[in-house]
Amino acid sequence: MAARNLLVDVHTHVYLPRYASVLRSRATAPRILSRPTPNGQGTEERLVILENEPSGGRPVGPQYWDRDEKLKFMDKHGIDISIVSPFKSDSTANPWLDFLSPAEAPSLASALNNDLEAYCSTSPSLASSLRRLYGFGLLPLLPTVPTNTLLSTITEITSLPHLKGIIMGTRGVGKGLDDDALEPVWEALAKAGLVVFLHPHYGIPSGEWGERDNGHVLPLALGFPFETTIATTRLVLAGVLDRHPTLRLLLAHSGGCLPQLSSRLASCIDHDPAVASRLQHDARWYLGRLYFDAVSYGREELAFVAECVGRADGYDKNTPRVSQARQRTLGSSHLLFGTDHPFFPPLSESEKWRSVTENLDAIDGVEGWGEEERKGVRGGNAARLFGLY
Repeated sequence: MAARNLLVDVHTHVYLPRYASVLRSRATAPRILSRPTPNGQGTEERLVILENEPSGGRPVGPQYWDRDEKLKFMDKHGIDISIVSPFKSDSTANPWLDFLSPAEAPSLASALNNDLEAYCSTSPSLASSLRRLYGFGLLPLLPTVPTNTLLSTITEITSLPHLKGIIMGTRGVGKGLDDDALEPVWEALAKAGLVVFLHPHYGIPSGEWGERDNGHVLPLALGFPFETTIATTRLVLAGVLDRHPTLRLLLAHSGGCLPQLSSRLASCIDHDPAVASRLQHDARWYLGRLYFDAVSYGREELAFVAECVGRADGYDKNTPRVSQARQRTLGSSHLLFGTDHPFFPPLSESEKWRSVTENLDAIDGVEGWGEEERKGVRGGNAARLFGLY
């Protein structure tokens, strides 16, 4: 099968069995607890992200860690390859490694990266040398973990052929992505050619959502995108992309609000000479340096992101502007299909997942894209970015 015709899911999660076991052993959040089912006929496991979480957490089961369940989902929806991310929060806490001590986190990160390599390397094969599963590795990003330990972990990940990047939260080692302590990490990631999948996990302070019970709607629909927007903007303003031009960043949820607010951001920077002097380019130019998953759920939203990315080079004084249609075509090469599996499942087992169908419909519905652009977003761009050719 030609790589350009693949359907590749770049936004899909797994709780590796080793990590699930750690969560089961804990008495405080984050943890997995076992409790009687509501009908009293058995037991069920619940994932608890926050203490005193409503309903004692959320149901968790084999779809979170069983590879066969992941492959069954992929087969049902015609997904050829998944680039799997370890762990995910759909609350305001981070269930990665920050609950561990700095002495524990590096060894567990190393073990989990090797687990993920085995999970991927023994997955079924496609045509040629491709596997069905690849992964994003994990760094022990805690404030007191020595930089040399982080760098050695990057080296370890680079040696694992089925790990194509790392997943990173928005706080870095605690202070955000503009923290000077991350400078050697960015340099090493750029040199290694690893893709950094930037994924939100902390949200917005819960007090911002008011007293009405709206479930997880506001934290997920708004909090996560706002978090990504702020974190990426701080990274840009710190000059990280200027100092490391080969660093490749993939933003979750189509970059949050960054494309929509990029011109406002540029105007504010222009009116603050001290900030503007730090950057080598107009703020909108940096959109063309980023990659975005296509988890937008709507063709208009996806088209807008593509246009913003496609016009980015036009903000370099040496590059001519192009038409809106051409912007949309150029921007398509930075968009990659994703599903957010195993979260947001359908209510019936017979249904397909809306995170698949709606995002594929959005790709098919963008006006001005031909079949080449659609193939690229579905899988060709991911094949190129992750070196799957």
